[in-house]
Amino acid sequence: MLDQADELRKLASIDNKIKKRRVKRTAGPRVITVTSGKGGAGKSNFVVNTAIALQKMKKKVLILDTDMGMGNDHVLMGFLPKYSIHDVISGNKKIDEILVTGPFGVKLLPGGTGISKIDEITKSQRENFIEKLSLLGDLDYILLDTGAGINKNVLGFIACCSEVIVITTPEPTSLTDAYSLVKAINCLKLKNSVKIVVNKVMSIEEGRKTFNKFSGVVNKFLSIDVEYLGSMSEDKKLVRAVREQTPFLISYPSSRISREVNFIANKLNGVKTDNGENGIQNLFKKIFDVFS
Repeated sequence: MLDQADELRKLASIDNKIKKRRVKRTAGPRVITVTSGKGGAGKSNFVVNTAIALQKMKKKVLILDTDMGMGNDHVLMGFLPKYSIHDVISGNKKIDEILVTGPFGVKLLPGGTGISKIDEITKSQRENFIEKLSLLGDLDYILLDTGAGINKNVLGFIACCSEVIVITTPEPTSLTDAYSLVKAINCLKLKNSVKIVVNKVMSIEEGRKTFNKFSGVVNKFLSIDVEYLGSMSEDKKLVRAVREQTPFLISYPSSRISREVNFIANKLNGVKTDNGENGIQNLFKKIFDVFS
């Protein structure tokens, strides 16, 4: 664990040095890791529907499902991919053969076990894979859907991205685990700030009160900024949409939860950030560095 922590600190340090000395910046997509301290917080539903909301704003969005062995973004979108990143890395498939196109043109790059086998691939395989990524074209957003909890994989993907969104619920256990995750991000100096979405709320007021309570503890004990993106309701329409294997933004566009996700997506899209060198190729260079 100490070796892992040292590697992550080193990567964060390298990123900071690059940012300081970079004069000319290449515009690239915003790379956002969406994670949670506890399973069942609604992370994947948030990723899929937010991606659709952004795509409807004429943005080009790619989802990378990095929840190793447990990814279900494709299920929520109504697809069953036959292949994953590993098939491209091994040379068996081309990028366009594994890429899934969802509603409004949202792209899904299935991670599957391919992500977990990153440390097994050779240098030449990595270089060939990164070269193939250029075929994906220009992107505005890359959303990384991670597993839940605090582990090497989750922290590694957080280290690779430019922004982090933590999904929590008002439940004490979910808030406790979310705090532990934010604390780990802070202690390892991976990021200076995180964005918070409170899911499964009964009202807008409950979402705001939950965040205020959470941010109060963070501000008291940690040295990291937390920003409130918004809340998502405990909506029966979501349950129906999951069973129908259709994103609720498609099945129930006028529902309360759809309006809330659209609000969050608009808020995200209105934020100006320095993307630096966060293209899809540079992202995977960082991922390879962390997991090898």
